[in-house]
Amino acid sequence: MKCGSSRELPGLTAHLDKLVHHHGGASLPEDKPHAFVYYITIRNGSDRTVTLLGRKWVIDYGKCDRQVIEGDKIVGETPRLAPGEEFSYNSHHITGTHARVQGSFHGVDDSGAKVHVILPPFDLIVPCS
Repeated sequence: MKCGSSRELPGLTAHLDKLVHHHGGASLPEDKPHAFVYYITIRNGSDRTVTLLGRKWVIDYGKCDRQVIEGDKIVGETPRLAPGEEFSYNSHHITGTHARVQGSFHGVDDSGAKVHVILPPFDLIVPCS
């Protein structure tokens, strides 16, 4: 492992609990009329306490259009998860077209080692009109 790099921590998992589609509404831009609300749970099944510090999302809209979103915290929080604990939250993404979403969360374990967990990819599928 390279100095300063992160590793997956066995037992630390992330999964999509639910994905809800909303179409239209005054608060959505005309070019992005589809809002997807997603519910995610991160569970610490490891033997170490983990503090989650941030996230990274890669959203592919097609062969040549990709958006990368990185940032500190997860919905404004830095959850600290002891073994057996979980953190659940919801957020959203707006789009005008189908998209494939990949996510990951990064943090440190109780010894200060950098760790991450990958959220399996999921699709934002715009329903046919």
